[in-house]
Amino acid sequence: MLTGRHIVLGVTGGIAAYKSAHLVRELIRGGAEVQVVMTHAATQFITPLTLSTLSRREVIVEMFPPSPDQPTMQWTKHIDIALWGDVMLVAPASANTIAKIACGMADNFLTTLVLALRCPLVLAPSMDVDMYGNEATQRNIAALRESGCHIIEPESGELASGLHGAGRLPDVDHLVKELAKVLESAHRDFRGKRVLVTAGPTHEAIDPIRYISNRSSGKMGFALAAAAAQRGADVTLISGPVHLQTPLTVRRIDVTTAHEMAAAVEREFPAADLLVMAAAVADFSPAHASATKIKREEQTGDSMTLTLSKVPDILKAIAPSKGKRVVVGFALETDDGVASAQRKLAAKNLDFIVLNNPRDAGAGFGVDTNIVTIIRPDAKPEQLPRAPKIDVAHAILTRAVPLLQ
Repeated sequence: MLTGRHIVLGVTGGIAAYKSAHLVRELIRGGAEVQVVMTHAATQFITPLTLSTLSRREVIVEMFPPSPDQPTMQWTKHIDIALWGDVMLVAPASANTIAKIACGMADNFLTTLVLALRCPLVLAPSMDVDMYGNEATQRNIAALRESGCHIIEPESGELASGLHGAGRLPDVDHLVKELAKVLESAHRDFRGKRVLVTAGPTHEAIDPIRYISNRSSGKMGFALAAAAAQRGADVTLISGPVHLQTPLTVRRIDVTTAHEMAAAVEREFPAADLLVMAAAVADFSPAHASATKIKREEQTGDSMTLTLSKVPDILKAIAPSKGKRVVVGFALETDDGVASAQRKLAAKNLDFIVLNNPRDAGAGFGVDTNIVTIIRPDAKPEQLPRAPKIDVAHAILTRAVPLLQ
């Protein structure tokens, strides 16, 4: 998997930076081309000269040319490298750099390069146990994972401080194996394809204060958008109200109601090659939303009647204009799942449908894993094992590739 691959290696400040020399050597031995990028803090632990000698390339630390005599266009190298790389690995990834990437900061060459990337980003956190376990660090790592970043978990053991716990950078062999897995999944087989993904819940107003919704977190839809972008697609993500970061290079359209999502899908669908409808769109909406807050004391008796109306079925509405486009639906069922999904598959003219049950452990709302069954028109249902949602997303896209071709 490494032969001929372009690997960008980011090195940040931490005692584990010494392992980057061994890492560069193994990547080169595997046939890869390696471009090393360092933060200033990293140069306190290992010299750019060492990594330049091993990688046979200039190691980049500075954003701007060090002298006026050098070409003025050198400052655009972050764009050139972002387009050159097949994958970027930051190892070790310090708490400081992780925080900067999670916040979208671009105050050095490495973080600026990350913002320009069009390839998968892999982070290998390495720091002292209390820094790693800190709530802020864990929050940043979780946000990056949700946005499609691959995280190589640190190992536990004795740390440079003398403390014991999680925070050790894994051995070079493990880092190379994990990087190879990412490269294997990053087929770039969606280059030139336009992918439209819907995600999250919708909010249907009862009054200006209250609404009807569901428990969807949007994580599965965002994982699909991230995976499609990693594979080279031009991705548009239509999202209901969620608290998730937009995946790298993805164009995002925010909506609130089912009617707004239907309008956005209708507008964007003609330009798409593939639609993956992962949003949990409301089936019903209050027939008449109150313009003012409904007050309890103004209601007679112990109950209040709320009249609901069916909202438009988005997939059914676009079925007549489907043409050669590939359309994938989702079915969230608590019982009679396969039969219900097969009925939806036929009624909505889908190429295949993804079934899951929120009652299954590891497939509920808000979790980072999922268990799905792929149901096609002329094949037996294919149940996939529980896996992180980004891996499930890649599995779904892989099954769409032959249909797109």
